[in-house]
Amino acid sequence: MNLQHTITEAVKKAIGEHYEATLDSVEIQPTRKDFEGDLTVVVFPMLRVVKGNPVAIGTAVGEYLVANVEEITAFNVVKGFLNLVVADGYYISLLRNITGDKNYGKVPPSGKAILVEYSSPNTNKPLHLGHIRNNLLGYSVAEILKAAGHKVYKTQIINDRGIHICKSMVAYEKFGESETPETSGLKGDKLVGNYYVKFDKAYKEEQSYLVAQGKSKEEAEKRAPLMLEAQEMLRKWEAGDPETVALWEKMNGWVYDGFEETYKALGVDFDSYYYESNTYLLGKDNIEEGLKKGVFFKKEDGSVWCDLTDEGLDEKLVLRSDGTAVYMTQDIGTAIQRVKDFPDIGGMIYTVGNEQDYHFKVLFHILKKLGFDWADNLYHLSYGMVDLPSGKMKSREGTVVDADDLVVEMTDTAAKISEELGKLEGYSNEEKNELYRMIGLGALKYYILKVDPKKRILFNPEESVDFQGNTGPFIQYTYARIQSILRKADELGVSLTVPHKALHLKEKELLKIVEAYPETVQLAAENHSPALIANYIYDLVKEFNSFYQQVSILGADDAEDKSFRVVLSRKVAEVIESGFVLLGIQVPERM
Repeated sequence: MNLQHTITEAVKKAIGEHYEATLDSVEIQPTRKDFEGDLTVVVFPMLRVVKGNPVAIGTAVGEYLVANVEEITAFNVVKGFLNLVVADGYYISLLRNITGDKNYGKVPPSGKAILVEYSSPNTNKPLHLGHIRNNLLGYSVAEILKAAGHKVYKTQIINDRGIHICKSMVAYEKFGESETPETSGLKGDKLVGNYYVKFDKAYKEEQSYLVAQGKSKEEAEKRAPLMLEAQEMLRKWEAGDPETVALWEKMNGWVYDGFEETYKALGVDFDSYYYESNTYLLGKDNIEEGLKKGVFFKKEDGSVWCDLTDEGLDEKLVLRSDGTAVYMTQDIGTAIQRVKDFPDIGGMIYTVGNEQDYHFKVLFHILKKLGFDWADNLYHLSYGMVDLPSGKMKSREGTVVDADDLVVEMTDTAAKISEELGKLEGYSNEEKNELYRMIGLGALKYYILKVDPKKRILFNPEESVDFQGNTGPFIQYTYARIQSILRKADELGVSLTVPHKALHLKEKELLKIVEAYPETVQLAAENHSPALIANYIYDLVKEFNSFYQQVSILGADDAEDKSFRVVLSRKVAEVIESGFVLLGIQVPERM
């Protein structure tokens, strides 16, 4: 039982004994720095069931806690806030108990598994900055859920069919001259993406010509020869034309190889893959079943709909009048198929941009109406766009920020700043390059993940690699500083024990933050928010740096102080590393 739970139960007993009233809950928060104390019980909410003066109530409860909870040594009341002083021995015992626990903050898996879908790119272009946020969010949420005790499956659905894929294929047939990734020296996804841009350029030229011939803009868009060829190619693909399918397989294969390189560079992975070319017919049988159950209804033209007006939504098309599926049909079928593929799934998380918020509300309501109990545990991990100082990105015009290029830029920026700081004496070129990669990627990931997923981000590469402030490199540098302390402590033969002693204020403040790590992991899992982990680690690092500046560690006169502070520093480093692992960020041993 943790201390906050003990205090909660004791406060309820105190109120019961003194006022013959029952509290449903007790609000406890860290004591503000300008008051004496470690934990604060908020008295104001108690006034709903207890009549009286907040100061008098706080005093009565404080006296009860000091008398009945051995960890509480003193209290003070400021207006409606009961500030409690926690015994040094409690925090010393905490450090003893967690020293050597490499899994501190994590719990073993139990209960139903959760499937996390992320990435889900189109195969007509390379991954870009928006995909980076998607991948980093999905991967991190999956890792946080694992740490919080869930079994997790990571998956994606690759959008490998449709008119946009055929545009790249048509352009390749027209302009490709048998070019391959090997002959061009380009990654496969970049090569195919180039043809998507070429299609758009040539298509716009054709539209301009037709408009000049007197066609309307709408007519020109529909009748441009390239668009007609792309539509014919899609028809051939759906009919299984061997030549069309062979070209589709060849170009998609190039893209998959390119994607894998990018995923490896980003440090993300997947347990399974779904392909839209295999799933786009799923869901039709479920629509038929839903019609029989009255979940769906048919209109006069034969189209099938779901009426969600009672849920505050609208009527949603799930099958066209000609019997063809829409995206909603496919998503219904894919969700049901995933539960068949992974029978232990108890819920799913879809990492998709906030422009699809309405789509997922509808999808989840329909699955509930179809009677699937797991539909209550579906979650749309909605996130905002990522902008650059230079503005928005457009795929068709080739103005996207390519993911691979951004990783290289981040590494180069880290190299430039590190060289200017001059902290790398004695490093080999190989060690320097690995460190630059680690710092650059760490800066990118931290900058994106420290922001609440729902918020839009303006990403500034230079700002993210700053070695001061709320940045990945600042945290990595603090971790490396602690490793240097630990190496020196080892050379000096410092005893790694946790003696019982009077705590320095900065030791206690640091331990209070360390204690909050397991709860932070659980909160981040419940809220599907890596930002809670990122900002917790930043707070921990800020507190460690304050501790480092005000308290002598290796230079402490007292041997017990020295041992205690080295062990405490080591635990802080372990928590930093653990939290950064959940964000997919590496930490360097030296910087």
